[in-house]
Parts: sequence; structure tokens; C-alpha cells
Amino acid sequence: MANRPRLARWSMSKHQWLALIGGISLFIWGLSGMAHIAMVLFGPQQAEFMPPMRAVDMSAAQPVETVLAKAGIAKATAVRVVVGKDANLLQVTQTPMAARRYFELGTGAELAGYDARQAEFIARHYLKDTRPVAEIVHQTAFDADYPWVNRLLPVWRVRFAGGDRLTAYVHTETGSLAAVNNVTKTRMQTVFRWLHSWEWVPPQLDWLRVVVITLMVGSLAALAVTGILLLVAIRRGKRLPGSKGWHRAMGYVLALPLLMFSISGIIHLVQSAFERPTSQMRMSPPVNVADARYPIERDWAEVAAGLEVASLSLVEAPDGRPLYRLGLAQSRDAMPKGEHDHSAHQGHTMPMGDAAIRNARFDGISPTGPALYVDAATGRPWPQGDRALAKALGRRFSGAPDSAITSMEVVTRFGPDYDFRNKRLPVWRIDYGAPVNATLFVDTTTGVLADRTENWQKPERYIFSFIHKWNFLFPIGRVGLNVVVGVFVILLLGFMAGIGLVLDRRRRRTRT
Repeated sequence: MANRPRLARWSMSKHQWLALIGGISLFIWGLSGMAHIAMVLFGPQQAEFMPPMRAVDMSAAQPVETVLAKAGIAKATAVRVVVGKDANLLQVTQTPMAARRYFELGTGAELAGYDARQAEFIARHYLKDTRPVAEIVHQTAFDADYPWVNRLLPVWRVRFAGGDRLTAYVHTETGSLAAVNNVTKTRMQTVFRWLHSWEWVPPQLDWLRVVVITLMVGSLAALAVTGILLLVAIRRGKRLPGSKGWHRAMGYVLALPLLMFSISGIIHLVQSAFERPTSQMRMSPPVNVADARYPIERDWAEVAAGLEVASLSLVEAPDGRPLYRLGLAQSRDAMPKGEHDHSAHQGHTMPMGDAAIRNARFDGISPTGPALYVDAATGRPWPQGDRALAKALGRRFSGAPDSAITSMEVVTRFGPDYDFRNKRLPVWRIDYGAPVNATLFVDTTTGVLADRTENWQKPERYIFSFIHKWNFLFPIGRVGLNVVVGVFVILLLGFMAGIGLVLDRRRRRTRT
């Protein structure tokens, strides 16, 4: 108790000394953080959550081997049946960054340049927009409007006519809406990049950016700590009148959130400086599709008897042979109920409000269920199944034996470990011990490494997710979470930064 006055004097002197730089910092990162919240709450949203779905029926299709051979395709990175505007089509990805090729199932005829039309169809499916397309561009690199956090390349940039410049970024291989922008969101993104992450700093001065931001945001953490010490050291029987009273009263509520935002922000900044900002997605080497000699279309009635096949693709078995992968439609009983009971895959669309659409986009749910495999050379069933193929993909992308695996599970929803930016569901999560010490997420549908997280990266990701973005509030939904965070940021700006800077200005006037 005897040290309380000394602690109060020390805390007050440091708190007042930090007030100016801390208050300015809080305005900079608070306002730019509000821009990000506004993008989520008020930015353009997809009107449809589930991808286009149509049951696969190969009974009247041309032999896949014949179609590919006539097109001169002996190897391909991905071969799959996809939903087109009017009918299912055979989609072929020869190299990861090339535009995809399409063939009619019934005739085997190639649809020249169809990837752009497929992108437009997918964009209209998700956005329900009927306006003419003003521009459609094949994009093979990330840029300011479509940054690397979106993970997927190549995409088609589909801009609709109109002053709002509504733009969809479509990844045709997965049939997903990778991102959606308009004029308002683009402006808010610019504010966020310039004020929150300081992307205007030249790459050669990135070290200076990290140092300056760390010092400025560090002043916020120091303000929070000295403010907490003042609350502990100085006890008052009643609230002071005026701005001092409000500033102190709100300190009890806002000191901890300020400390959470600032400390987690510094940790994220420093770790990001050591990480290479790039997508971890990798596609498998080309499959030898010339070996897919089994005419699955001839025996389709027998192969698919009693099944609702939602997808069909050619993948590579662990021993290198081609396999037909039949993805089965997710059963209604397996779908979560309530707010996320989306039933588009059953042939109808569940009515959804804006809040439900936003939650669906960020939470995600897998539209397909389990998978069956058929040897594409012999037509025999391949009984090892999805788990064995996932292990093979893990060996390919990690370079480690199966003995290094510590656990495996199917991921059917997005979450902190595997978030909505990856777009692919379902995937297999494979946790590795030494020598890999990482978690891989692999998509068995086309043999893709969807994401990879090193063990040393995981603490920061959880800190940033739960302490900075407040994802511990996930039970109240994405919209509710952002509203709560936004309210706290506004209170911080008003009662801590605003009143704090006013008090600092009065103090400086008194001293002069």
C-alpha cells in the first residue's frame, strides 16, 4: 500500500508522455480497422452460397479417353465433370495457370474459349446479377484489388456494367467465387491498405515499416498498461466530473480490449515480416490420362446404381494409375440444421437473409459427401478410398513417410485452422510431427494441396484469430461479431483517443 502513490506518479507520467503518439496511433488503426469491419458488414455479398450443382450422368457421354485423345491431351493436371450453364461439361486443366478447356459430354466436341463463359455463368450464379458484362479478364497474378490472401489463381475478373463497378473474381477449377468487389469496397480496401498495413511503403523499406508500426502500436499497449496501473493505484470514491471522469470510467471497460488489439497486432506484424506472403496452394503433377481406358460411360448404370453422384474427376492413385473419383452428394441428414441448413444441392435454394448469407460465406459447408473410386484402366473398384489417397497426397507434398502423421480428419467446414479464403471443401487435414512439423490440407477431388501451416505459425494464427479479430465470439455469428468489435473500436476512438487527446492538449496548455 505504501508504494501505491509512487506507482501512481510513475504511471501517470508515462501515461501522459505516451498520450499524443498513442492517441494518434489509435485513430489511425482504429479508423482503418473500422474500414475492414465496414467491408464485411456493408460490402457486396453473394446472393447464393452453394456452388452450381447437377447430378452427374455419364450414360450418354462419349468415352473420356477418346475425347482427350482427339484433343491431343495425354496428360492433364485436372480432369473433371463440372456444371455448365445448360449441361454438365468435361473440364480439363492442362497446366495450372492456363485457361481451362471444355468438352461436351454427349458429342465430345470442344467448346473453344469457353472458360470465360463458364466464369460468367458462375459469377451470375453467385451474385444473381443480370446486367451485361462490361469486362472479363484472365488474371494470373495477385494485385491490390485481388491480394494474395484470396489464395486462388488463376481467376477470371468479371466486371458487370454499371457505376458501382461490381466485380467478381471467379476460380473456374473449383467453381467458386474467390472475391467480389465494387467501388465502395475498393475504396475501403485502399483505406485499409494505406492506414492499417501501410502497403504504400516500398519493399526495400519494409524493415522501417515494421519498426515504425511496432513503435506506434506499442505505444497503445503501453498506454493500456499504464492506464490499468493508474486504475489500480488511484482509487476514487466517486466519478470525477467532465471528460476526466468519462475517460477514467471507460478505462475499466476499454483497457483490456485496447491491450488485446495492440499486442496481437504487433505479434501479427512481426511474424508476417518473416513469412513469405504467398498462397500455399499446389496442384499435383499431370495425370497420365491416356491410361484411362475403362469406358465408365458404358457401365454407368451399374457403377452409379442407387447413388447420387455429385462430381466425377480423374485422379492419380498412390502407385501412379489413374482413378475415377465419384463424389457423392451430401445426404440431407448430414447437413447441419437451423441457420446453416442450406439445401441448394438438393435442387432448391433455401431462403436466406443477409446475415445468414454472410455467415454461410465465412463458415462454409461441404456440398459433397463421401467418395468412391474406380480404376480408370481396368474398371475394378479401388477399395482403399479417400483416406489412402489423402495420405498419398500428403507424402507427395510433404516428402515425409506416413509414420510422421500424428492425426488425420476430414474438414467439412471453415474455421480458425482452415478459413474461408481457401474456398475448397471438403479437404483432409493431415497433422505431421518431425521432420515436417506442419499441418497439410489436401483436396482429393483433384489432388490439390489447399493449404499448409507450419507448427511455429499456429500460435500466432490463434492469437490473431481470437485476440485481434475476436473470433471467440463466433457463437453470435459473423455479423454480430463484427458489430460488437465495431462498437468497442468506436468507444476506444471516442473515450480513449478523443477524450485522451483533449486532456493532453489541456495539460500542455497549462504547462505553457
